[in-house]
Amino acid sequence: MKNAFVFPGQGSQFVGMGKDLADNFASAREVFEEVDSTLNQNLFQLMINGPEQELTMTINTQPALMSVSMAVVRVLEKEFGISLKDKATFVAGHSLGEYSAACAAGVFSLADTARLLRARGDAMQKAVPFGIGGMAAVIGLSYKDVNALVEACEDENNLCVAANDNSDGQVVLSGHMAAIEKAVEIAGEFGAKRCIKLPVSAPFHSPLMQPAAEVMARVFMEVEANPAQIPLIANVLASPISNEKEIIKHLVEQVTGSVRWRETMNFMHSEGITDIYELGAGKVLSGMVKRGYKDINSSSVCTPSEIEELAKNL
Repeated sequence: MKNAFVFPGQGSQFVGMGKDLADNFASAREVFEEVDSTLNQNLFQLMINGPEQELTMTINTQPALMSVSMAVVRVLEKEFGISLKDKATFVAGHSLGEYSAACAAGVFSLADTARLLRARGDAMQKAVPFGIGGMAAVIGLSYKDVNALVEACEDENNLCVAANDNSDGQVVLSGHMAAIEKAVEIAGEFGAKRCIKLPVSAPFHSPLMQPAAEVMARVFMEVEANPAQIPLIANVLASPISNEKEIIKHLVEQVTGSVRWRETMNFMHSEGITDIYELGAGKVLSGMVKRGYKDINSSSVCTPSEIEELAKNL
């Protein structure tokens, strides 16, 4: 068995997440309390009670999803005596999930990861005025084939890029709203099955996020970083790194760069990974593995019973 652990990104949040962990495990409660204390906010109450609209705000979603992922990691360590570094060949995370992966690999402390994600969410929200940019998921076109659609939607005033190469047949576009709306309208002409505008507040992973990348480059100077105890597959590289300076460099690039998730999964497959566990809220990443790689076992791990099952398997 060769295991990899992956961490979800924005879109996996839901009201109520983390409640059963806190109800069942003191170590999970400690994670949520530490994040609340670090951010000087009652984020955990927002996670379990909503309102959903407030939880979905980028500045809240990012640290909230990370805290659920890290609660799962902490429960495995404290309650079941399982250390990820002894069991994992690689870690990776989708977009903000890469910060969770870095925290799980010991690159950043929990408190610093919460601070980084609060700063990242805030900077991304402020980088582009609301309504100017957006994102859309293109279903049924490969990354290679989506380029013709991107070119058709771009002009000198409107930027459009392939922001997330998620899986064969699922690519997310990002850019100016006019270009995104055009993509939704004309994608069918390029062979797409569907093109759906996403409920996000900004054009993430596009050059329009450059102001946010500059903010993050400064924020990273204020945190202590350590070499990764588990090789981290960076979104913008789709290959593993362990040097903390390299990890920070590529996390800054990731703000404006593409999330190369399909290539990340292909890399894991080529390295003989047999089991991929998604630690945290939702089932998005494990679902992609199930659809794309029949010879890799994948499961999502967030509830107490799922954690117990994982502990038995490990």
